[in-house]
Amino acid sequence: MIDFRHQTFLKLCQIKNYTKTAEKLHITQPTVSQHIKHLEEYYGVKLFNYSSKKLNLTAAGKKLYHYTERMIADSRKIAQTISNKSPKQNIKFGATLSIGEFVMPDILNQAMTENPELNFDMLVENTATLLQKLKAGEINFAVLEGFFDKTKFGYHLFSQEKFIGICSADSNLSREKIKMDKLLDFRLILRENGSGTREILEQILYTNNLNPKSFTSTIEIGNLNAIKALVSENKGISFMYQAAAKRYLEANKISALKIKDFNIQREFNFIYLKDSVFAEEYLKYFELFINLRKK
Repeated sequence: MIDFRHQTFLKLCQIKNYTKTAEKLHITQPTVSQHIKHLEEYYGVKLFNYSSKKLNLTAAGKKLYHYTERMIADSRKIAQTISNKSPKQNIKFGATLSIGEFVMPDILNQAMTENPELNFDMLVENTATLLQKLKAGEINFAVLEGFFDKTKFGYHLFSQEKFIGICSADSNLSREKIKMDKLLDFRLILRENGSGTREILEQILYTNNLNPKSFTSTIEIGNLNAIKALVSENKGISFMYQAAAKRYLEANKISALKIKDFNIQREFNFIYLKDSVFAEEYLKYFELFINLRKK
């Protein structure tokens, strides 16, 4: 169990306002101040200072924030482990949509068949949400696409995956090699903001001096199967990982776009909180997943 004053400190770091922190925690503003003063006296350092009327963490405060996040996340894992009366091991982890729907099911099937004592709970969400859940200790680790701050997390490369453009198998686009700018007259079907797939596409467009608004029209859909269904019906084009499009490609419902100078691969990463006391345990699951995917 984490000292309640560390909980106050963490919330103040996130909100950066004493009064609003007090309201959020249902305590008084002087109580928030007392909690911070106690921590500063205990550690013998200043944790916050004001600059241009804004509350900022000191260098020592940033260090404490880093460790407090991990303490709180690890304390939740400890509580779950200690209170678990079942012989099964409960593992809570996250995966982004492409990975959760099209990579992990086969791996989890094999994992639970070969290791019946393991019980996996997988949360499928976008990259931004999973990072928040990880910091809060609501999941133990995540397998994700997209970008994250590698200085703040422990991580290992899970795989390198091909990123492709797709169109209907009936589209004229499926039969010719084209330049990226020739696609701008077609409707672009996008994932929602915060998804790894969208972040990667926007980065690719940016390197070509383009963005989603460069297309004649765009629509946002948060479900990959719905996107593939619309593309197969020639309602637009889209971009996604080849692993996510595999079955539709094999069924000849969609085709991979042949775009000049477009050969994109991106990382899938296994990530966990840096300096977690459970890092060694999490890496065992990383090795398990990697070995099962190779089978």
